[in-house]
Amino acid sequence: MDKKFSDANDAPGGGHGEKAFGHVSVLLKEAIEFLAVRRGGTFIDLTLGLAGHACEIARRLGAQGRLIGFDKDPAALERARERLTNPPAELADDWPHVELVHASFAEVAEHVAAGSADGLLADLGVSSMQLENAARGFSFQAEGPLDMRMNTHSGLTAEQVVNRFDERELADAIYEFGEERRSRRIARAICRARPIHTTAQLAEVISAAARPMNQTERRIHPATRTFQALRILVNRELDDLKQLLSTDAAPKVLKPGGRLAIISFHSLEDRIVKDALRDGARDGIYRVLTKKPVTAGEEEIDRNPRSRSAKLRAAEKI
Repeated sequence: MDKKFSDANDAPGGGHGEKAFGHVSVLLKEAIEFLAVRRGGTFIDLTLGLAGHACEIARRLGAQGRLIGFDKDPAALERARERLTNPPAELADDWPHVELVHASFAEVAEHVAAGSADGLLADLGVSSMQLENAARGFSFQAEGPLDMRMNTHSGLTAEQVVNRFDERELADAIYEFGEERRSRRIARAICRARPIHTTAQLAEVISAAARPMNQTERRIHPATRTFQALRILVNRELDDLKQLLSTDAAPKVLKPGGRLAIISFHSLEDRIVKDALRDGARDGIYRVLTKKPVTAGEEEIDRNPRSRSAKLRAAEKI
């Protein structure tokens, strides 16, 4: 399940601490190492968030380097712009050229020239900034509208899905994207409780329909998997990830020897990444750099418990 906080200092209950230039993101050191960031290179952060990874990449690129950042969340893009256009004073004369793109990473090949990138990084999932803003509707921890869109300018909202999908469609989505065994029971309760307009209303309906039966189930809120499923559906997250990993996207924009690093936070994402890199290696596109996914060490998990579910996989284009 999703436990991602891109910039963990903003997350309640666990932070990475501050360095000279702001937040430190999940698996930061490992991601930078696998990307093999070098001065003068062109590197792409496909999921800017609050620019934790991007700032660390920028530090290493130098004035001749180029950093391209993607995010489909306009609010995140503006926060990242503030950080990336105001480098530390000691680096002001050695800061790379920065380009920011308001788009899904699935569209990377439409915005970046073929064979021009030395490295691509994607840190998947939802960020602390999104989770903690009740108005965005990502979390059941606070009352808010059922939105859940990362791109607030377009697409179905979670409220529309909850109130318009028929019971079977809803159950299938909750099962597929949330891996929720009680999906049919939850879907039936949602349909009976319509209309549902807020995160708190939805969480209450789910909690009543899917009360924890044992100690294992009590460890997570009954609504966790359903909220994850709705967010993945609304934002087409798995479709976008598959498109990114197709031969028309990531491999197309990477130079020979260019690196791809992806951090995932639940099994659905990790399976897609694992299979794509394996198939790419079989087809002579990649050399896989991670036989097993790289995970956070005890020290990082102690600082930020949410990093426990992070998995990093990397490959080099042949």
